[in-house]
Amino acid sequence: MKRILQIFVVIFSFNFFAAQDQLLKDIDFDSVKDSIFLDRKESVIIYKLSSERFKVQKSQPIKYLDETSSGIGETKNGFELNNNWMRTGYSAQFRFEKKEKRIRLIGMSRYEFGNAVNDGSGESSVNLLTGDYIGDWNYFDHFANNEKGELIKIPTIKTKMVFRKIYLEDFTDEIPYDFTSKCAELYKKHKNVVMKKRKK
Repeated sequence: MKRILQIFVVIFSFNFFAAQDQLLKDIDFDSVKDSIFLDRKESVIIYKLSSERFKVQKSQPIKYLDETSSGIGETKNGFELNNNWMRTGYSAQFRFEKKEKRIRLIGMSRYEFGNAVNDGSGESSVNLLTGDYIGDWNYFDHFANNEKGELIKIPTIKTKMVFRKIYLEDFTDEIPYDFTSKCAELYKKHKNVVMKKRKK
């Protein structure tokens, strides 16, 4: 349990300090720096690519941005949007697709601390290029440990989760929320399996 919380603290701290409103980086691989920034007034990601003559392009509105710990972070192959709240958060990773000459959403990850006893705590990620989903989740069993309660680790969930191709100009927070919803369904399904096994 302590190790899980330590991992979450490290993830949260890294995202908090790495998050910023603007990123200057060569995204489209032409050796000229491009500009990506978070416009908090309009709640959109704005990007200007040198290969597009720095034309202003935008994502769809991202309605629920945390004012203090959301931002743009650099990744090896592109950039990510980090949006963290007090006990939950998500990241959305993007990269430039040379053939299509568009910025594509290639992955998402999320975490939850759960409630006061960490019921529902965990983390998950999905690779949108392969459809591979990995989830590590916990639930609190109030009747375990002589009814003192115990946090139960659900075996790692590995399955396929397919999304259509999503480009930055189409990105909105409905997409990570759709991911969250699908993730919650998997959590509930696998939690029920574990609970039935433990009752035997």
